[in-house]
Amino acid sequence: MLELFGMFVLALAPIIWLVIALCGLHMEAYLASLGALVVAAVCAALGWAMTPVNMATAALEGFAMALWPIVIVIIAAVFTYNLTVHTGAMETIKRMLCSVSADRRVLTLLIGWCFGGFLEGMAGFGTAVAIPASMLMALGISPVTSILACLIANGVPTMFGSIGIPTTTLASITGIDVVELSTVQAIQVFPFVVACPILMVMLVGHGRKALRGMLPIALVSGVSFAACLLIAGHFIGGELPDVVASVVSLVLTFAYALHMHKSGVEVPEKFRLAASSEDDAPEESVADKLRAWAPFALIFAVLLLTSKLVPFVNGPLSAIKSTVNIYAGDPTATLTFSWVNTPGVLIFICGIVGGLIQHCPPREMLGVLGATCKQMSKTVVTMLGVLACAKIMGYSGMIASISDFFVASLGGFYPLVAPLLGALGTFVTGSGTSSEVLFGNVQLHAAQSIGANETWLVASNSLGVSAGKMLSPQNIAIGCAACGLTGKDGEILGKIAPYAFAFALAMAILVYGGALVLG
Repeated sequence: MLELFGMFVLALAPIIWLVIALCGLHMEAYLASLGALVVAAVCAALGWAMTPVNMATAALEGFAMALWPIVIVIIAAVFTYNLTVHTGAMETIKRMLCSVSADRRVLTLLIGWCFGGFLEGMAGFGTAVAIPASMLMALGISPVTSILACLIANGVPTMFGSIGIPTTTLASITGIDVVELSTVQAIQVFPFVVACPILMVMLVGHGRKALRGMLPIALVSGVSFAACLLIAGHFIGGELPDVVASVVSLVLTFAYALHMHKSGVEVPEKFRLAASSEDDAPEESVADKLRAWAPFALIFAVLLLTSKLVPFVNGPLSAIKSTVNIYAGDPTATLTFSWVNTPGVLIFICGIVGGLIQHCPPREMLGVLGATCKQMSKTVVTMLGVLACAKIMGYSGMIASISDFFVASLGGFYPLVAPLLGALGTFVTGSGTSSEVLFGNVQLHAAQSIGANETWLVASNSLGVSAGKMLSPQNIAIGCAACGLTGKDGEILGKIAPYAFAFALAMAILVYGGALVLG
């Protein structure tokens, strides 16, 4: 057991390094991830006798997987958002969302929950905290409350964020069918999705009394979102659940808010936002509003039409692919590149067409793309480092050693810690995708060792991501920067921690109970 513990500690060294580098040394994520790659390489050579050739090709496979499809979808999604900001269309979208109510609780649901969920589904990587939080603050909600509300809202959609990259990546590295995995993820996260809008209303209204008259609309927002995650995950897969769920939730929440307004529901003074003058607001036609939403509507339609729901389109496009073996240690370890039917390529096309619809000249689009690449350069390096590190850990046997120790020490109680690993990975890296890469195979090995349902336990890693995302220092820093609270990260962390820990505890119980039922 002592030897097993020693190998466990050595295998955890890259993760321990990430915790120390990010939380203790306050190192930037891209530098910390490169450091983790070096630590993993040294440990793999010393503890598991991994050869230089195998190590180099394992890292190369990680680089390749990071670049295609992960990096391309990150750049494409953020480029589309930045282009919408550049053309001024985002301001039109903001005004449309804010026109329905003067109640800060309703606007928090529309902007923080529904629109934030949409941004997470489309772009992720902090946009779903920075943009809604700054919008809520601009409407008169305190900066701290705005950030906390958006941190709560941003956790549960993360598993399907950035056009489902965390889920599709997890399915790819574990070999589990992506539709099966998406369905189980949606089942696990269902109660937490329903709870989030209720918690947001209580937060913005400073207590349970804020739910008076608001519980129905909070349930409409949460239940519709959760149900659509399940339906889209089961019938489409991992790419579109967030986008479908946020759009449906936005429409239904918007409609219910209008119903409340037309029914003469009075907004209590303490929840009413100060009336803002609309004299300076430009007149916008229906065409202007449709133009503003054009890139996102195109992405929604194109991803839907090229999904497995439309096999006569999906089939031919998916056939345009290449399969290669990069890792020298296993000729059966192959990597497949889809050259057309991959979210990044499709989003790029839709973003460019949407920019043309918004009358953006090609030269300006090129400038926005260049700025986006520069903006996301450190994130790209982070993804390269983390995926290369994870591939070395996986191929060398380090992941198996972590799994072996947990299984040997916890046995049938392992499912209690399964979601906590997902939370830890996201807390450390700030990325749901990185957490899936780091711990996805740990969950798979553990499930196989204790005879648990593999899909259930692997999906629990994504569930834990939801709690870890709330606490992520990177996510908090993004929110603070957007709301002018730079340096207040510790205060925000202390205030959001009770929500994240409560979620993590409930998730551990849920996963353990489910593992017992599924055997």
